[in-house]
Amino acid sequence: MKHPINWLNSFAYALNGMFEAVKERNVRFHLLSAILVCGICLQLKLSAIEWGLISSAIAAVLITEFINTAIENLCDFLTADYSIHIKKIKDIAAAAVLLSALYAVTIALLFILPKIF
Repeated sequence: MKHPINWLNSFAYALNGMFEAVKERNVRFHLLSAILVCGICLQLKLSAIEWGLISSAIAAVLITEFINTAIENLCDFLTADYSIHIKKIKDIAAAAVLLSALYAVTIALLFILPKIF
């Protein structure tokens, strides 16, 4: 079994990673969007299943955005020069975020619009 200090260190490193990621504009945008959606959903009194789907969609967006941010930082560390390969890597990572965001918007609209109208 690992020593508890190792586990606490791992947790501290992960928290540090979150604080670093939040410095990025797109991460902040997605976090603020998530807070806004949660506020709206609280007002609409969603069921547990609806909350589960919305929260999993929010998590998918945040996870892909964090991974995208890590990939972008790694690519920028590797070279400051333009590279078509780095561009492809960054574009594919950004596409993953876009897909997860479109999924989240679709899920949100499926549960929010019917309750509003």
